[in-house]
Amino acid sequence: MTTTSTSRLLRTEVPKEETWNLSDLFPTFSDWEKELQSIQEDIDLVTNFKGKLTKDAQTLLQAIHELEAYQQRVFHVIVYTSLLTSADGTDPVNQSAYSKASSALANIESKLAFIESEILHLTNKDINDYIAEQPELENYRKWLNDILEEKPHKLSPEVEEALAVFGELFEAPRNIFSISKASDMQFESIFNKDGEEIPMSEALYEENYEYSEDTVARRNAYESFKKTFQQYKNTYATTYATEVTKQVKTAKLRNYNSVTDMLLSSQDVSEKMYENQLNVIQKGLAPHMRRYAKLLKEKLDVDELRYCDLKAPLDPDFNPKTTYKEGTDTILEALEVMGPEYIEIIKQGINNRWIDRSENVGKANGAFCSSPYGAHPYIMVTWSDNMRSTFILAHELGHAGHFYLAGKHQTLLNTRPSTYFVEAPSTLNELLLAEHLMNQHQDDPRMKRWIITQLLGTYYHNFITHLLEGEFQRRVYQLAEEGVPLTADRLCKEKQESLENFWGDTVVFDEGAGLTWMRQPHYYMGLYPYTYSAGLTVSTAVAKRIKEDGQPAVESWLNVLKSGGTKKPLDLIKDAGIDMSKPENIQIAVDYVGSLIDQLIDSYE
Repeated sequence: MTTTSTSRLLRTEVPKEETWNLSDLFPTFSDWEKELQSIQEDIDLVTNFKGKLTKDAQTLLQAIHELEAYQQRVFHVIVYTSLLTSADGTDPVNQSAYSKASSALANIESKLAFIESEILHLTNKDINDYIAEQPELENYRKWLNDILEEKPHKLSPEVEEALAVFGELFEAPRNIFSISKASDMQFESIFNKDGEEIPMSEALYEENYEYSEDTVARRNAYESFKKTFQQYKNTYATTYATEVTKQVKTAKLRNYNSVTDMLLSSQDVSEKMYENQLNVIQKGLAPHMRRYAKLLKEKLDVDELRYCDLKAPLDPDFNPKTTYKEGTDTILEALEVMGPEYIEIIKQGINNRWIDRSENVGKANGAFCSSPYGAHPYIMVTWSDNMRSTFILAHELGHAGHFYLAGKHQTLLNTRPSTYFVEAPSTLNELLLAEHLMNQHQDDPRMKRWIITQLLGTYYHNFITHLLEGEFQRRVYQLAEEGVPLTADRLCKEKQESLENFWGDTVVFDEGAGLTWMRQPHYYMGLYPYTYSAGLTVSTAVAKRIKEDGQPAVESWLNVLKSGGTKKPLDLIKDAGIDMSKPENIQIAVDYVGSLIDQLIDSYE
């Protein structure tokens, strides 16, 4: 049978306290509708500068101020609809609102395309002269310089404006993928080891069953998961191939050496830094994780360790639960080391409904933090009353703390650092949580072992799941540039090979493993997946510094968070004491994972 809405809560049935408070963005849906109309009418506040943007320093500064104020309003409108559809993608009202906002955004972006086109007429000398005349423009130096760096890849103003008109269509592959997963996918219910029938959804699988100690339920959930995804593979392959083709053709149109060159350019990351992350971690981590796989097979007492068993608990009979209240209290205790300013932000998030934690029909899977400038962050998770949920929430609160501080100390155009850095603040919170729990349970060997496995879950998520997504992307872009058709079978083959190359013969793979490229929206976000490993590499080193140096390390890290996007990632990370251009800094994190696995193995001997 197939699960129905009666086996999972409808959005309207979810207790209010488990949902985020969207009225902090707009008091009512009607207020949002009015603002949607207003931002389309008020675009003249910015377009009035067209043709005279760079006339003099004062005009440029005025234009930037108007742009930031206007973009803040636009972001609030767009984020509101994005949050609505994330909470319930099946609601036709939410779908309609998202469509209207996306259409308006495409029109707005086309009308604002003149800004970069006119700034491109400036030289570095012009910018220096303008800053000398209007010192406040110093705050926007990086933003201006970033635009100038793209000059070799910009097209004529008319072409740039025309391309911007099609912005909504260019986002279609990602939107189709997201709406389809949230609204169309139905999963067969499953049976647990006691023969009880239990509901199944993608969110339940990814947040619960995949980590279940019940081997029967875990494997049955995987079979249900696989069966449903198999039905969509050709549709999603076409959707993803369209996204990749768009990127490849855009790279050629803009005169980049490759699509990888283009995607890394937006991150301010060199190809060497990118290759280091993929190569050093895969090569160094694989032997450690294969040792872990052998230990897991032994402790699960299974004839073969299947791909769907890899996230099972090492000690199936020991899986301590935690309520939401207990979990958030533990997070606050763990983050006290970050000081009162930071901890107050986290308390606000927990107490003031920044967090949506329900599991309901139509809710997007996974977890994220959206941080509209001028408002508080919004966090989506699916709480499952286990410690893994606590780690996930700590992670998203790390994003919230980061962008709250950046928004408080920087102007809108300066808040967003490169995606290469973005996952560092979030994963640091997970490491601090693990350290706190280890200190709490020094005299409990079994609990310490369990905490290590949770910490390994963090590295698994970032150094394996997302890094191997990055390896898959590297393969896909190479095939696309060689003109190889990206069929469903080819995508499954490349995904399966990347997994098998990492795990070797320690894991038994079936055809379902190859389907897992269909799980993530990350593939529609450029070269995003590999950046998780970059962030965790940085946070591993920062956690070590905080443990060894205490308050000075905390203060330097908070200053980095407050810097927002005012520096390129390599320079920003250097302010935290780490040089990511050196492979040995990546190896430090790999070795740390190896030491965790050593501790686990030793604890059983």
